[in-house]
Amino acid sequence: MTAVSLAGLHDRARERLDPVHYDYFAGGAGEEIALADNERAFGRYALLPRVLRGQPPRDISVDLPGARASMPILVSPTAFHRLAHPDGELATARAAAAAGTVLISGMAATVAIGEVADAAREVDPDAALWFQLYLQPDAKITECLVRRAEDAGCSALVVTVDSPVFGRHGRDQRNGFHDLPAGLAAENMRDLPGSPGVRDIEWCQEASWRYVEALRRMTGLPLLLKGVLHPEDARIAVDGGISGLLVSNHGGRQLDLAPAALDALPMISEAVGGRIPVLVDGGVRRGGDVAIAVALGATAVGVGRPVLWGLAADGEAGVRQVLDLLRDEFEHTLALCGGVLAGDQVVSRC
Repeated sequence: MTAVSLAGLHDRARERLDPVHYDYFAGGAGEEIALADNERAFGRYALLPRVLRGQPPRDISVDLPGARASMPILVSPTAFHRLAHPDGELATARAAAAAGTVLISGMAATVAIGEVADAAREVDPDAALWFQLYLQPDAKITECLVRRAEDAGCSALVVTVDSPVFGRHGRDQRNGFHDLPAGLAAENMRDLPGSPGVRDIEWCQEASWRYVEALRRMTGLPLLLKGVLHPEDARIAVDGGISGLLVSNHGGRQLDLAPAALDALPMISEAVGGRIPVLVDGGVRRGGDVAIAVALGATAVGVGRPVLWGLAADGEAGVRQVLDLLRDEFEHTLALCGGVLAGDQVVSRC
C-alpha cells in the first residue's frame, strides 16, 4: 500500500496553492463552527466489530440513481478546480472514472460539463457523471443548463437547495477574493439565453418545492437534493418523487449554525425509511469515516476538499491517490469489523 496520506496531500497542496486560493477552498462561513464540527462529528461515534464471521470476498459496490459505483465513495461538487491545477475538472473526471465512481460535476466548474464528460469517458466509456445544479430565478437558464447536462450524458441531477443566498466567507472577505483570475470562468454559465459571455450564478430566494416540481417536468433524469438537514424536508422530498438525498451543510460554507452533516444523517435516514438512497458529505477524511457514515444509514459518502488537496498536490494522480486511499482504508475497516457488504458495520455513540 502506498505511504501517501490525506494529511500529507493536504500539506503538499497548501504549499503549492496561492494562499488566497487555499483559503477559498479550505474556508467556511462565519466563524467556521459548522466547518470544524463536520470533522469532529466522526469522533463522536465508534464501530462495534463482529468476529468469527467467516468472511467471503466482500462487495463494496453500491447502486445509485442512474449509476453503479465501485465503492460507497463519490466526488462531491466543488467549484473552480483550475484554481487548484491547470487541468482542473478534466483531471478530476479522469481520476473518478479510473476509480469506477461518480463525479458530481459542479455548476461552477472551470471546465464545461461536455468537456468534463469527454475526459471521464476517455478513461471509461461507461463512466458515471452527475451534474450539480443551482435553481436559477430564470427558468430558461435552468432549462438550458439541464439540456447541457443531458447532452453530456449525465445520468442524474444533484440540486443544491441550501443556498437561497450566498454564504459569508470571512477568509475571502479578508483576502479580497471575489472573482476568478483572468483566463478562468464558470464555463457552464457561458453563452446562456440572453447572456453573451459568462453569466453570474444567481441565488434564488424564491425557490420552493414548485421549482423542484417544474424541474421534474423539465427532465427525465433522476433528481437528488443536496443540502437537506431536516427530516420533514426529507419526507416531502420522498413523497414528491425525488430519487435521492445528499445530507450536507455545504461543507460549512452556508449556515454556520447548522448541525454537522453526520449528526443529521440518522434523522434523515429514519425519515426516508429506505425508500430512496441517502448520501452524506462533509468532514470525511479517512476510510473509517466512510464506515461510520454507512453504519449510520448512508448509502454512500461524498468527498470534496480531500479531492481538491489531491488535485492541487499532484493533478489527476493526486485525486487517484485520494480515492484509492479512502477505498483501501474503508475495505480494511470493513474487514476488521467482520463486514461483507458495505453496510455491515454497527455504530455506537462515544
